[in-house]
Amino acid sequence: MLPTTSPQSNGDPSSRDAARHTAGAKRYKYLRRLLHFRQMDFEFALWQMLYLFTSPQRVYRNFHYRKQTKDQWARDDPAFLVLLSIWLCVSTIGFGLVLEMGVVETLKLLLWVVFVDCIGVGLLISTLMWFISNKYLLKHPSRSFDVEWGYSFDVHLNAFYPLLVILHFLQLFFINHLVVINSDWFLGYFVGNTLWLIAIGYYLYITFLGYNGETYAYQIDSALQETKMSFSATG
Repeated sequence: MLPTTSPQSNGDPSSRDAARHTAGAKRYKYLRRLLHFRQMDFEFALWQMLYLFTSPQRVYRNFHYRKQTKDQWARDDPAFLVLLSIWLCVSTIGFGLVLEMGVVETLKLLLWVVFVDCIGVGLLISTLMWFISNKYLLKHPSRSFDVEWGYSFDVHLNAFYPLLVILHFLQLFFINHLVVINSDWFLGYFVGNTLWLIAIGYYLYITFLGYNGETYAYQIDSALQETKMSFSATG
């Protein structure tokens, strides 16, 4: 069961509604809101970041609610992306200070983390998962039902955030302080590899939840069908 976009059930939508729900229109609306910070819901984005650690299922349940109300799975508010960018900058500066890197080296690290680790790898993984999902994982493949590419990229951002916090924030306290991770001894290797294992585990688990998000839709649809059947039986 995957989160898919489906056509309108009550006949064909008008041309205005159809144009409003195209990928280009959604992308334009998303990018336009990047210039209007007052329209961004940063409080809700912080709520998502918190629950990505404690209860990722609640975050993806909200994606399903967005599909029901706004007819799209992908985020239409760039607040999460803005806060993630701030986290990238702050954590990279922290890395530069802890490792005693110069300004130029810290800037190079920041550019690498943003454009390679986050965006570059994210585009590759999102496109690959988007293709595999639509090609092989849909229960009934059809042109009318497909997984949104924007949603695939949101799944990557959701999974990347805990990985970023663990490897670029928590790990700082174990470098040259409590446990010297970069030293040549067993405890340093053990702590460093354990942090990487936890971070990758978070990434894989949250990615799995993202592509299993349609389970919530299936449960709600089943409940609605049972309610309709009960009403029809009593009527």
